[in-house]
Amino acid sequence: ILIRHGKSSWDAPLHDKERPLARRGIQDAHLVANHAVSFLPKTNMIWSSTAKRASETAVVFAQNLSWPIESIQFKDDLYTFDANKLEHVIKLCSDDYENVIIFGHNEAITEFVNKFGDVFIDNVPTTGFVSIAFNTNNWSSITEGKILKTLFPRDLK
Repeated sequence: ILIRHGKSSWDAPLHDKERPLARRGIQDAHLVANHAVSFLPKTNMIWSSTAKRASETAVVFAQNLSWPIESIQFKDDLYTFDANKLEHVIKLCSDDYENVIIFGHNEAITEFVNKFGDVFIDNVPTTGFVSIAFNTNNWSSITEGKILKTLFPRDLK
């Protein structure tokens, strides 16, 4: 499951990695998390980019879904806009985990979804949720996947 971070704030002159969620980003994260509950696997690995806007989105989801905050693994290598780097990180996931939920960034998410998914998505919006299933038990060998569910804030309002 790939979740793009919520809408971020540009109000203060901060480094890109330090930009927090805007009010709309927080509201959309609550909205999507509450709709996502029935589409989430019972067990999963949760990874988030270390960028403030992505980690805050992951925490909002955790709060809404009763995930322990400590269960989120914050990874510097998910602070990427490159789909090849995102693919590399995903392919390194331990096969002990059947499911992984990733909070990250565009263009990496949209390009990954379009490379591996069976439905073209022009742009995964902020706080967009895309669930993809792969017909393999090995993360390192993922190829063609099937998009099971998309949840975009604009469709839930």
